[in-house]
Amino acid sequence: MIESLRSRWITIVVVLVTAVIWMAPNIVEVGEDWWFSKNKIVYGLDIQGGLHLVLGVDVKGVIDEKINRLSRNIGKELKDENVGFSKVEVNPENKNELIVTLSADAELEKFNKFIDDFYPSVLQVLSSENNVMIVAYYEARILEYKKQVIDQAIEVIRNRIDEFGVSEPSISAQGSDRILVQLPGIKDASKAKESINRAARLVFRVVSAKKSPAELETMISEVETAGNYGLGKEGMNYSAYVKRLNEDLLAKLPENTRLVFQKADAAVNLEAGRVPYLIETDTDLGGEHLEDASVRPDENGKPEVVFRFTVEGRRKFAELTGKNVNRQVAIVLDDVLKSAPNITERIDSATARITLGSTGNYQKTLEEAQFIATALRAGALPAALEQLEERTVGPTLGADSIAKGKFAGLVGAILVFIFMLIYYRTLGVVADIALGINIFLLLSLLTSLGATLTLPGVAGIVLTVGMAVDANVIIFERIREELRKGSSHKAAIKDGFGHAFSAIFDANITTAVVCVVLMYFGTGPVRGFAVTLMCGIATSMFTAIFVSRTIVDTMVSKMGLKKLMTV
Repeated sequence: MIESLRSRWITIVVVLVTAVIWMAPNIVEVGEDWWFSKNKIVYGLDIQGGLHLVLGVDVKGVIDEKINRLSRNIGKELKDENVGFSKVEVNPENKNELIVTLSADAELEKFNKFIDDFYPSVLQVLSSENNVMIVAYYEARILEYKKQVIDQAIEVIRNRIDEFGVSEPSISAQGSDRILVQLPGIKDASKAKESINRAARLVFRVVSAKKSPAELETMISEVETAGNYGLGKEGMNYSAYVKRLNEDLLAKLPENTRLVFQKADAAVNLEAGRVPYLIETDTDLGGEHLEDASVRPDENGKPEVVFRFTVEGRRKFAELTGKNVNRQVAIVLDDVLKSAPNITERIDSATARITLGSTGNYQKTLEEAQFIATALRAGALPAALEQLEERTVGPTLGADSIAKGKFAGLVGAILVFIFMLIYYRTLGVVADIALGINIFLLLSLLTSLGATLTLPGVAGIVLTVGMAVDANVIIFERIREELRKGSSHKAAIKDGFGHAFSAIFDANITTAVVCVVLMYFGTGPVRGFAVTLMCGIATSMFTAIFVSRTIVDTMVSKMGLKKLMTV
């Protein structure tokens, strides 16, 4: 504790002035020339209203795709390493395993060495019998991949939400395959929801000529009739339609191919007119290899999306076009074929483009191009999303919550103030002053940190008031004990504050530890409560120990007050 009263008052004044400056934007409108922070207290979803979404992430689909790609890559690598084998395939009984059939017993040792050299602590050989090897990822590696999928999806969603300027969005993982999205104060919830849910999975695929368009149309018609479904029929959306269609045609389509559609030039949408394409799925060039995307007019003045590859993406694109000269390469976004130019030569270019066709409506085409560019620029989702839950919280409910919270806090504070005045007399006045300063400093600290204030956060503020009063009660009762022993007022105040410090410090430290745990493991409102309470601990320690002590010492030493309370 600083001994000089002058230094203590200077410290208190500096802290209060700083708090006033931080709080100013919440009280008055500050101009552009305001040199200090322009942050305001951010209200959470439950206070100002907004959008609440729970999204399911198709983690299993990503893992399955990764294992399928692994089976193709291992086949190529085994050839490069001169390891004799007849085939590499995914185990039909367990999609997480690969079956590698070696050509002879002599290849067994070479294969084990290949796994040790190329996939250490990634792949393990589960069994070996009659030259048939069962290979699988280590469980720890699978868990790591799943976490990466969720983390990447959260980051992509966050980037997309930033495009809408939402203040303090809450985006966090729920379990192993869900993501919670809370967007407080969102003005265009439907557009934000569309941007989040849209997978924007861009892939480059070679168009297969193994089935003609007429054959594809016949096959599509047959399975639609047999299954009594169709695009737009009974509300079936495009993604569900394509997924079911490919499942029904799995046995009829060539291996490693998939059916997608392109909107016909004269059609308004896919339901009005679509052209089927069969694309090969054994390429790995996609949206993750993009660096940037933008909209610009083409040679005819129509909007088109232009995107730039990363260094690795450029290399893969050059390799893809070099191996498929005189074939079409399909640019596919969310299973919709956007463009299918013919490859006339190897293209080693850092940029590519998506042409959107002719709809006759320039503004609509421009909006679609801007939406695609935004989604691609924000990032490609690693997995498809499924909306499991949606809640829209109106601002009326938030206003009602604020009003009730203010009323409850005001009533509680008044009762506390009255109790302290009646029970501790003069020291009760000191406690009430310190309590008022405490609440003001807490709000200033929350503003400076840019913390989001939710209803649990309001509860944290109310709890802080109780904790601050509790600290003063401990101090004042210790002073009473010293006075009963016959100590002078100065000695009683010094010993009372000194002896009470350890109890107050221990109580606040244990509470702070709990707050740290809640902030680390909690999400959304739980974390908001913990942050608010942690800030309250810091401000209550300052006001109860430092401010109260300074005021009491000033009253006794400078103002000559000899009787602060009844013993």
